[in-house]
Amino acid sequence: MRKTFGSGSVWEQTLGYSRAVQVDNTLFISATAASGPDGIVGDDFYSQTKYILEKLGAVLGEAGFSYGDVVQSKLYLTDISKWEDAGRAHGEVFGEIRPTLSLVHVLPFLDPQMLVEIELVAQKSA
Repeated sequence: MRKTFGSGSVWEQTLGYSRAVQVDNTLFISATAASGPDGIVGDDFYSQTKYILEKLGAVLGEAGFSYGDVVQSKLYLTDISKWEDAGRAHGEVFGEIRPTLSLVHVLPFLDPQMLVEIELVAQKSA
């Protein structure tokens, strides 16, 4: 079984991607930024990470998953020296769940106000 989930972003059709794709009992969620209806939400690594994780919680829920199902998390940071700020927000959600984690230092994103993107993989027990 393969099912796609969209966010309604015009970029999904233009670039040919989905917000998330479920294959059987695994959900793959595209890298997500702190973009809201009025632009980027938050001006620091902690607040953007927190906002992104809230958005991702909604994506997980729409697909019938939860934070507890997350097995892999990747944080893409434009300034690796701010890893503790992003990590603190991540730990508030995943401290007891403890998925695998990658912290990746990247060049600036298309919008220079974007500081963080997060990508998740979730899996339900068979």
